[in-house]
Amino acid sequence: MPTVSYQGEEIECEKGAILRDVLREAGLSVYNGRSEQLNCRGMGSCGTCAVQVDGEVSDPGKKEAARLWAPPHHPSHDVRLACQVRVEGDVEVTKGRGFFGQHI
Repeated sequence: MPTVSYQGEEIECEKGAILRDVLREAGLSVYNGRSEQLNCRGMGSCGTCAVQVDGEVSDPGKKEAARLWAPPHHPSHDVRLACQVRVEGDVEVTKGRGFFGQHI
């Protein structure tokens, strides 16, 4: 089973699980400040669950890639949307500063 490392916690999950769901089930949030309430609930449209992910995860789909082209994100920022990422192996997750978590 893959292990997700986030904020000093290590969570085991099923291969293919959605990263946002894994963290939420462990009582951890991928949101900063008011984005905890003001988000798209995992639909991939708001961009507030952006995190840096190091490890084995799915490739970005069309929806995620499109959202990461919209400000304040950009593909060069090296972030992924937790609601769109599938965990394929062990990963380390980092949340940046800012409403969207875009400042890694």
